[in-house]
Amino acid sequence: ACMRRAGSSVSSTSHLLLTLLLIWSLSACDDTLDTIAGSTPAATTFGPQQLGVIVNDADPASRRIAEYYINRRLIPAGNVIHTSFEPGASVMRPEEFKVLKDEVDRQTPAAVQAYALTWTQPYRVGCMSITTAFAAGFDAEFCALGCKPTRRSPYFNSRSRRPYADHGWRPTIMLAGSNDSDVEALIERGIEADASRPAGTAYLLSTSDRQRNARARFYPGIRLLQSDRFRVAIIEGNELRHRDDVMFYFTGLTRVAGIETNSFLPGAIADHLTSSGGKLTDSSQMSSLRWLEAGATGSYGTVAEPCNFVEKFPRPNLVIDAYLNSETLIESYWKSVEWPGQG
Repeated sequence: ACMRRAGSSVSSTSHLLLTLLLIWSLSACDDTLDTIAGSTPAATTFGPQQLGVIVNDADPASRRIAEYYINRRLIPAGNVIHTSFEPGASVMRPEEFKVLKDEVDRQTPAAVQAYALTWTQPYRVGCMSITTAFAAGFDAEFCALGCKPTRRSPYFNSRSRRPYADHGWRPTIMLAGSNDSDVEALIERGIEADASRPAGTAYLLSTSDRQRNARARFYPGIRLLQSDRFRVAIIEGNELRHRDDVMFYFTGLTRVAGIETNSFLPGAIADHLTSSGGKLTDSSQMSSLRWLEAGATGSYGTVAEPCNFVEKFPRPNLVIDAYLNSETLIESYWKSVEWPGQG
């Protein structure tokens, strides 16, 4: 699919959807376990007590991933939410999702502020991503046919550490991968990242793809604001190879070559702005799963033609700033997307 700005004469060749693929962990840049100056731990903690894990009991792989994550992350038994639906489809009908969401809401403890889904499919509900559908409910205002704005997130660039209590949203991630071993490995990377404060580098690639390079305009500001506390490298080019300190990697291409030659630090975040990277199992472009297989701990991908509105993609400046300020990966990514309904 092509990328284009609103008002462009270039036509879209497909209308898919965006999905968010994140792996939850305590911030890799946190040495205070999610407390911030001037606030009490009760108001700022974002950990196992605040995460609901949703498992599809009809899917053996979902059950295995859920069990592994629950045990490794010490998720309370009361936060494990059981559902049952036929596995294997990429898209769920809105009518089916409504029944599922009602059941999830009924089981969810009031303290839960976010969800983790323990499957790779489905990644879409009707015209929107399944992650945003779980976070805020199915709503056609989150969708767009053509290059149009969609419903805004109240959590965008927020200081809130309790998104459901403050905004009525439960940010949602997918524990996704090509197989059990891949998902277990990235869960372990998240655990290894906890409170580690790694001395890595943020690699910001400005590519030759003018449409997908839309986020490059934020790069100079990132270097200006963050270089006193973290290494920032702005690279004019389409590839990054043989680096051993990748903590952030942002780019814009349909496919990104050479990612497997790099070493990603535990907790690393990496994504590429393109149309259908979030079609996790059946994309004609590079799937976001490739980042996780290369060693990243969190990524974001699109499964629809969003056009290159930067509002529909993670803002690198906001992701990096939140992560370096000791917020979790799920908080950092979700706060960086202004119009998340397609992602």
